[in-house]
Amino acid sequence: MSPSPAASGTPAPTALNARAVLLDMDGTLVDSGAAVERVWREWAREHGLDPERVIAVAHGRQGYSTMAELLPDRPMGINHAENRRLLELETADLDGVVAIPGAAALLASLETLPHALVTSADVPLATARMGAAGLRMPDLRITAESVGASKPDPEGFLKAAATLGVEPTDCVVLEDSPAGVRAGLAAGMRVIGVGAGTAALGADPEVPDLTGIRVEPDGAGGLRILIDP
Repeated sequence: MSPSPAASGTPAPTALNARAVLLDMDGTLVDSGAAVERVWREWAREHGLDPERVIAVAHGRQGYSTMAELLPDRPMGINHAENRRLLELETADLDGVVAIPGAAALLASLETLPHALVTSADVPLATARMGAAGLRMPDLRITAESVGASKPDPEGFLKAAATLGVEPTDCVVLEDSPAGVRAGLAAGMRVIGVGAGTAALGADPEVPDLTGIRVEPDGAGGLRILIDP
């Protein structure tokens, strides 16, 4: 019999009990950062805006929400029209889109357990990026078409929990962006931050990627998320 972590001197993994896991896509399951930056840097140049500021605002949100914050006096109809154009550009640009380390194994461990994808991407973009990264698409997807408000609004996470029949407080969110972490916390959920700096946003714990995370049934109708130290 293998020695226990304590007996071997290895720290025990952190364990979180929940009933469902809600997963962001970009930056959490899929590394699409280069593609996102290419599209949004060009948009910034078109509008005479600082590309770094645009990218900082854009991450984790729907495009029209980013545009509304950066160009507050512009009619929302123009933002929605430009957002549709940018979504088409992003869907066609899959160069460098790969899985975040550990994403495939995490999705495999969740296959028979309650979980959902909650993304600011629309269906074509989510399908394209998950496919390019070689990742299984969860059966339940809350995409841009599913909600009326973008992250950091909690609507997407709350809709996923309701569809799964799980209370928000029984959900754990995996997120990487400020907008996403804020949305998960606003929904009353625990948030695991994927990537450096997420702890400062309120995520707890913070992990560098998904390689140290696995999920298993807890034997009582729920699930247990184990996070290696």
